[in-house]
Amino acid sequence: MRIVFGSTKYLIKNIWYVLPYAILPAVFFTLLLDYASLSDLLTGFFTGAPKSDFLLNFRALSLLKIDLLGGMYTLCAFICFVIFGTLLLTVVEKHMRLGKRTPSGALSQFANLLLSVLGFALAYFIMYEVWVVALSAVLFAISAIRNAIVVCILQALAFVLFTLVLLYLSTISYLWLPCKQMTGFGNFAAFIYSYRLMATIRGKLLVSFGIFFTAIAAIITGMTFLPEIAFRIVSFFVFLFAFLDFGIRMETAYFTADKLDREDLIRSYREL
Repeated sequence: MRIVFGSTKYLIKNIWYVLPYAILPAVFFTLLLDYASLSDLLTGFFTGAPKSDFLLNFRALSLLKIDLLGGMYTLCAFICFVIFGTLLLTVVEKHMRLGKRTPSGALSQFANLLLSVLGFALAYFIMYEVWVVALSAVLFAISAIRNAIVVCILQALAFVLFTLVLLYLSTISYLWLPCKQMTGFGNFAAFIYSYRLMATIRGKLLVSFGIFFTAIAAIITGMTFLPEIAFRIVSFFVFLFAFLDFGIRMETAYFTADKLDREDLIRSYREL
């Protein structure tokens, strides 16, 4: 249960401690969502008239925007993810390792971890965009079938299958950053060790990812049928939670997989 709900428990208990790190990333990721394309795509799907447009699929799913304003949003979102993601990992790791909820000392790790987070973010961004291109192409190919009901069923199955693949790929190096923090290993040694640890928790982590992804997808899907202002507001809070949960889950999963004591929990028990 620690793998599935541990990050949520930590987030609820320490919300005001970690919340500031997620505000700017949530703003820019919200701005990256293409409301018009998402609304058009999902309306067609749920009304039984699926759209047959590769670019529409890509615009609805991709975080990579090629127009000037969208390109600036993409760049800002990526920079914010790297900087504030690094800050979040350093303060959360210190809190779990020492039980101290203060930024002093944790911030000294910022420079050591920044390049690793940059490489991690770039690898995950590229992986996601390749996934978007492949999924968009498959959805476009399926739309060539003349029966709308069959198209909707096959597109739904394709989305679920591709999502499972994406979630599995996301687990491969998910523990790499906290492993580097805790062990001081080099890049390759940390990857090998973290991959071995992942083998012990992958099933539970996939379940937690599945719950997490399904909830986000359901909320965003529902919001596309509301006015854009409501869509943006709700999406901001979704990304606020998603950013925090993604980083915190790394630390809680690593501590569980490596069987390390969490001082933040021990201190809490002592205070009872």
